[in-house]
Amino acid sequence: MSVDSIEKLGEAISCHSWNSDKTRIALCPNNNLVLIYKVQGGAYTLEHTLTGHDSLVTGIDWGHNTNRIVTCSQDRNAYVFDFSNGEWKPTLVILRLDRAATCVKWSPREDKFAIGSSSKAVCVCYFDPDNSWWVSKHIRGEKSGITSTIKCLTWHPNNILLAAGGTGLKVSVFSTFTKGIDSRGDVANGTPFGSKLPWAKLCAEFPANAWIHDIAFSPSGNQLAWVTHDSLVTFLDCASEGNHRVQVVKTSGLPFQTIFWAAENTLIAAGNDANPALFQGGPNNYSFRQLLDKATAVKSGANTSTAKLWQQRTNLGASNSTNSAELDSSLATSHQNAITQLRPISATSFSSVGNDGQVAVWSYSKVGVTVQ
Repeated sequence: MSVDSIEKLGEAISCHSWNSDKTRIALCPNNNLVLIYKVQGGAYTLEHTLTGHDSLVTGIDWGHNTNRIVTCSQDRNAYVFDFSNGEWKPTLVILRLDRAATCVKWSPREDKFAIGSSSKAVCVCYFDPDNSWWVSKHIRGEKSGITSTIKCLTWHPNNILLAAGGTGLKVSVFSTFTKGIDSRGDVANGTPFGSKLPWAKLCAEFPANAWIHDIAFSPSGNQLAWVTHDSLVTFLDCASEGNHRVQVVKTSGLPFQTIFWAAENTLIAAGNDANPALFQGGPNNYSFRQLLDKATAVKSGANTSTAKLWQQRTNLGASNSTNSAELDSSLATSHQNAITQLRPISATSFSSVGNDGQVAVWSYSKVGVTVQ
């Protein structure tokens, strides 16, 4: 087995996030709750249950500097949780959405966060000290170019540029410059998408042929990658303004759902094949390198016996009361269903969660990854 550890914590896990020292993990077991586990020696102990949402939690992000947890949900709301006196205390964020919130990400400085939605809008939220609440501003309308659901978001390291993708068949890069939070000095030396960045400016658009499932800026912000439902991985070299180069890598497997940069020239993706994949090479020279979960033994005779059982039902009219367990078979991977999210843990490891309800921890050395 390629994983360092794997633990089943539910029927399915939709999203997760780690605290700064990686001793706690917050996850959603595919419902309206967020569970916080203490992780020690590969053992998971439930410590807190965060409530407040009425529908499926679609996004969790744990700020490493502020120790705040932000969540969003199909109930169209978001909460910011602060830890005080041994309890997580929620603050409701009024997003003013008429459809589901779909994803959430803290900005690099954690002084604001962005939320994607099915309302053809991106919400950028920040704390208003005068009124002691979180304020939500919208990027929407004809000028934004947003015509459908936003499924994924990623922040540029400068804390101002925000890239978004979704069902509108394009990737968009916006300016989120917010007076009182951002300063002109943050972009004094220019950015890959210009130096004049007023609020909600649409800086660039890149077309796709299918839904964008996930998107991520590289650590330097000089590269942007996204994965689409047509099983393509797209890399954008945006190191210099006005000289953007797009490279598309075709893959033969099922679509990827989630990606992250392990290093500046190393991307890891995972999704419906239940097996993380490695891409390396550098700007305009990326290629698929390997699947990281080496094949493990399938349950003895599982596939054969399943085929025989269905054949018997067809030919002999076998009873439909046959125990469904007889039809079970195992994938030759650690995850037994689609991987829904990847998260970096450290410079040497990452985690994955999936529709099989499992949390897996992977070390680069064990799966043969040398980061570039």
